[in-house]
Amino acid sequence: MNIQRIPVGVYAANCYIVIDEETKDAIVVDPGSEYAVIKDEIKKLGANIKYIFVTHGHIDHTGAVAELREFLNVPVCLNEKDEKLIMNGGYMFGTPENCGKADIQIEEGDMFTIGNMKLKCIETPGHTLGGMCFIIDNVVFTGDTLFSGSIGRTDFEGGSFESIIDSIKRKLLVLPQDTIVLPGHGDHTTIKNEKVYNPFLSF
Repeated sequence: MNIQRIPVGVYAANCYIVIDEETKDAIVVDPGSEYAVIKDEIKKLGANIKYIFVTHGHIDHTGAVAELREFLNVPVCLNEKDEKLIMNGGYMFGTPENCGKADIQIEEGDMFTIGNMKLKCIETPGHTLGGMCFIIDNVVFTGDTLFSGSIGRTDFEGGSFESIIDSIKRKLLVLPQDTIVLPGHGDHTTIKNEKVYNPFLSF
């Protein structure tokens, strides 16, 4: 598995291109802006994109979704709760023009096959109502749920501090300790590091 991280936009949101090295089948996670940059990277890598996955509906993670969907002609995978906020103009959420409706509404336990990779969807509300994380092998893409040494904000529409802590403790910290965490902003970490050092997660 080859993972390319592309920080995009004024908030340096992490867009990931995840490629099965044998088949070149791939996905894009959170194309937040800078469509041309993401498109050029896909071409350079020779990636055969099969899906666009969105961890949550905020504009810094969805700004290039519509353009990329049109270019690639692939389905966008998004939780229904955040889709509704996008379509209804929720504060800080993307818009019907830059993201639009999901082609596939994803929920807890959904599985996808991309080449030789198996992706599992888990619902992690708290930053938004429809927040999702994605697990492939020993890697979890956490969007704005869990960061290195921090957690996502909970003061926007649909946010809840109690919910995000519950999501992290019940859905993420139970993963193997060596699981690599690839967040929506900033550097990677591991589940073990967050159990030990994250000040929001002391038991």
